[in-house]
Amino acid sequence: MGRDKFEIPFKNILYETIRNLNFHVTMWFVLLILMTISLVYSVKYLNGDNQLIDIKASQAAKVGLYFALLGIISGSIWAKYTWGAWWVKDPKLNGAALSFLVYLAYLVLRQSIPDDEKKARISAVYNIFAYVLMIVFIQVLPRLTDSLHPGNGGNPAFSQYDLDNNLKMIFYPAALGWILIGIWIWTIKVRIQKIELHTDNEEL
Repeated sequence: MGRDKFEIPFKNILYETIRNLNFHVTMWFVLLILMTISLVYSVKYLNGDNQLIDIKASQAAKVGLYFALLGIISGSIWAKYTWGAWWVKDPKLNGAALSFLVYLAYLVLRQSIPDDEKKARISAVYNIFAYVLMIVFIQVLPRLTDSLHPGNGGNPAFSQYDLDNNLKMIFYPAALGWILIGIWIWTIKVRIQKIELHTDNEEL
């Protein structure tokens, strides 16, 4: 009886790889939340011009990129076992890669501008466009074209055919846990930046 309560859905092609749902999909949940946080603080910076707000925006994007990389890697591994290739020409996968590069360019942009105020203002504007592009690349375009990825291109999402009540008992706590870990890492990065900023000001 007890074993039946935690039985993993056994679907053709997916088989035991369905367990990756608790890792791969949750990485993108964390990414979307952190990039939304980064967007909000970028807009706040443009309205208030506060260095701490800029730090919060940039660190949220930086931590979000870590989770994007984990999401791409775990998705590539999953694709190898289910689709037979590490990477396929799929709008969802290509959109994820493009989104990663767009935000990577955001970090490069910040490093290329020496003036702190100008860096914060220009990167805040860029961050707004980066967020819009990310949503288009990973949420809009894959739904309008043919895609192998579940939930896109006419394919049913996991919640529609094999995210049953047993798997939900693991998936939703996993999603919440990873989101909290992502936010925790972000707050630590912000605190480190504040300490470094305070130290630099004291030296001046």
